[in-house]
Amino acid sequence: MKFRTEIAIKPWSQTIDHSHHILSLGSCFADNIARHLARHKFRIVASPTGILFNPLSIAQSVEDMYSGKNIEHKELIESDGRYLHYAFHSSISGATPEEALLNMNAALGRGREALQQANYLIITLGTAWVYRLRSTGEVVANCHKQPAATFKRELLDVDSIVEAIEHIATMTSARIILTLSPVRHIGEGMEDNSLSKALLRVAIDKVCRASDRFIYFPSYEIVMDDLRDYRFYGEDLVHPSEMAVEYIADKFFATVTSPVTRQLMERIARIVRNAEHRPSHPQSEQYKELCRRTLAEIAALENIDFSQEKRHFEQMLQINL
Repeated sequence: MKFRTEIAIKPWSQTIDHSHHILSLGSCFADNIARHLARHKFRIVASPTGILFNPLSIAQSVEDMYSGKNIEHKELIESDGRYLHYAFHSSISGATPEEALLNMNAALGRGREALQQANYLIITLGTAWVYRLRSTGEVVANCHKQPAATFKRELLDVDSIVEAIEHIATMTSARIILTLSPVRHIGEGMEDNSLSKALLRVAIDKVCRASDRFIYFPSYEIVMDDLRDYRFYGEDLVHPSEMAVEYIADKFFATVTSPVTRQLMERIARIVRNAEHRPSHPQSEQYKELCRRTLAEIAALENIDFSQEKRHFEQMLQINL
């Protein structure tokens, strides 16, 4: 008997390897995938301007990076002693205007460099609901807990979403991997959340059918139709659990990487685990041998950035002389 509906995903003809540069943008699910890519030493820059949920804000962020925009003092808002910007997540802010501008413009600079180098963009769409400033009509990426009367809530249509995605493509030569976040936006209500996800999914399908520059990875369907159980959600019953994220990451790597790259990933993961291990007896000859053996393996993988792990093992050997 079968108790699950597993999703068969065909491997892609053009695969990702460690020579590629990747920029990940969008909802918190984009950060989850980026974290797994970074752990396996892929060249990944994740969410330079912070977590973004709607396609218009993601497109605006890419445009700001692409154009070389600098944030100015007059664009900031102050809330609870922090200086914020409607185009940035609250994690990118400052206790003073000067600190906020420094952090925001540095973030745009990192994003600009990543966009210029990117071979792949991973874009995760979270919601089709947007909030516009009543004063300007501008769509905000984050309301920053400002009064509800400041904004007008609006549901994007499919054409607006498609236009935003296609606009992103005009600012990069990279291939674009599109995913739909499985995170449920229950603050919008379950019916509005379902409507939002449906609109995003239709828009993604439309751009993927129009151009082979766009590729869809079914993270949403994996959670909804394969895992499909509250045990695969966190305590908030909204975000996928770490177990679910790891399962999706495994499916992602099986789809977007070649067998040779996956073999290399296994070697990388072993080195990272060795560096994270805290030995009971670091002075033992057995642990010293592990350090020496791992340093030799790092040396053999000269194109992978193991600078942190290399320092760790060299320091452990130096301490235990």
